[in-house]
Amino acid sequence: MAKKVLVVDDEKLIVKGIRFSLEQDGMEVDCAYDGEEAYEKAKANAYDMILLDIMLPKMNGFEVCQQIREFSSVPIVMLTAKGDDMDKILGLEYGADDYITKPFNILEVKARIKAIMRRTGNAKPKEEENPKIVESGDLKLDCESRRLFILGKEVNVTAKEFDLLELLVMNPNKVYSRENLLNLVWGYEYPGDVRTVDVHVRRLREKIEANPSEPKYVHTKWGVGYYYQS
Repeated sequence: MAKKVLVVDDEKLIVKGIRFSLEQDGMEVDCAYDGEEAYEKAKANAYDMILLDIMLPKMNGFEVCQQIREFSSVPIVMLTAKGDDMDKILGLEYGADDYITKPFNILEVKARIKAIMRRTGNAKPKEEENPKIVESGDLKLDCESRRLFILGKEVNVTAKEFDLLELLVMNPNKVYSRENLLNLVWGYEYPGDVRTVDVHVRRLREKIEANPSEPKYVHTKWGVGYYYQS
């Protein structure tokens, strides 16, 4: 089945170029030109990926991303015209999985999209197989449907947050450096730095820990990295 992508940018030439290129690769592409339209389309359709510009009319990309995260964990890649690190980190804070800085090479965009789709696609459920459930204390991970439960209640996490938690839970008490996590979860080709890991760990703790400053699940080994305590 064709992958479905939503491209959001108020610059119509950019949207047209991305759309043409992705359709050449057999993807189905929807377009939106402002934040409100993007939100409505994301709510009404099931996408495999959303490319989301930051500077948008009506609602900016951060607001759109944050609102989409309230009901969906679809991979979101932010497009930013600014080379400002703060924009990139803010994008991750609001629930984005990755970012690309303009001006960009369309081949880089396609490579990044395919890499993310490969990682998320490999983890989609297969009906003929029993779901792989990992339980640790109050925490339950359904690795096939990629759902997380704490005390029986589902917690909505992004694709990257799930990948990060799954890796740590499957290797309890093993300490991973931030560089290691960046390479294993985001891939060796990922252009970001280790602050990306810190942002995701902080956001994950806010969702799964009763008291994020005194974590029960994801712990910090000072000067080394992070680990999951079983």
